[in-house]
Amino acid sequence: MAAETQARGWLSTQLEAPPETLPLHRDAWRRPQIAAPFQGRDINWSHSGQGLLVALADSGVRVGVDLEWLRPRPRALALAQRYFTAAEHAWLAAIADVRARELAFLRLWCAKEAVLKAHGRGLAFGLDRLSFEDGPAGLRLVACHPDLGMPAHWSLREIQPAPGYRGALAWRWGRGA
Repeated sequence: MAAETQARGWLSTQLEAPPETLPLHRDAWRRPQIAAPFQGRDINWSHSGQGLLVALADSGVRVGVDLEWLRPRPRALALAQRYFTAAEHAWLAAIADVRARELAFLRLWCAKEAVLKAHGRGLAFGLDRLSFEDGPAGLRLVACHPDLGMPAHWSLREIQPAPGYRGALAWRWGRGA
């Protein structure tokens, strides 16, 4: 609830409306929505540790964000084996340095969660239903379940919004979930 209150405060400055008048609600999947007179705009937020990341998109753009606090993740490889694709797990397993592997795991987690939040179903849709590859420009979506649309229709930006945090912003044109 504190994150939603903070998100509401930031959104109110961006939309030039008093926080208490912002028509925020959640859909059946618990995804935040904004109603009239701001319908058509899309919003999303994520919080971790003491951080909050909020996204506001123009009409016709679907947006999702994820934020993760950097801390040791000793079970990262086991989680990747259980929830990520086989290729992603193999990529992570090939990283010998534990810290580098944990950071790569977080990058993948943030990318996946941002896309799934933009899609509208969140983690419940399944982390293994989309696959990323790393390259010179960072992670890119290379395969996904048909319900997510074509991988080429998605854009992803990996971010480091503050020291000690990693995040991802995902978006695509079109409101359909």
